[in-house]
Amino acid sequence: MLRYIDGPEVRFTQTDGIFLDAEFYHTKEKMTGLEPRRLFPKSGGNKYVTLLDGEGNDVAIIRDTANLLPGSKEAVENALEEYYMIPKITKFISMVDTFQIWMWTAETDHGVLTFEVKGHISTVKPLYDGRVMITDTSDNRYEIPDYRKMDKRSVKMIETML
Repeated sequence: MLRYIDGPEVRFTQTDGIFLDAEFYHTKEKMTGLEPRRLFPKSGGNKYVTLLDGEGNDVAIIRDTANLLPGSKEAVENALEEYYMIPKITKFISMVDTFQIWMWTAETDHGVLTFEVKGHISTVKPLYDGRVMITDTSDNRYEIPDYRKMDKRSVKMIETML
């Protein structure tokens, strides 16, 4: 049975990166190894967050993390941030084409990353204000906050892909 969580009736603790444990105050029930996911990842913010059990089944929905107790709110939002992390690219080091698959190495706010991009026309999307979203062959996403503010070499490299 799917349970709806409205607020302070539960205490969440973050256990390992994206995982949470929940303890319900009134029933003393405990749930472990829960994975939070936004039901509306682009528009919902921290409203309607589903909790998945170890088998990937929805077991509960948090209606709004703002209604949780401060420690629980922080635990849930930290786990969501970890899961939905999108590295921000600050500089390109290299872009090498090998049989129509590009191997890109870039400096990001999470260190130097190397990833593959195939078919840059559909995976490199320029957005408003100079932002660029990139999706690699493993469906990981990367963001350039404003490609026009990058160093000249990086700008030249990404402009060939836009």
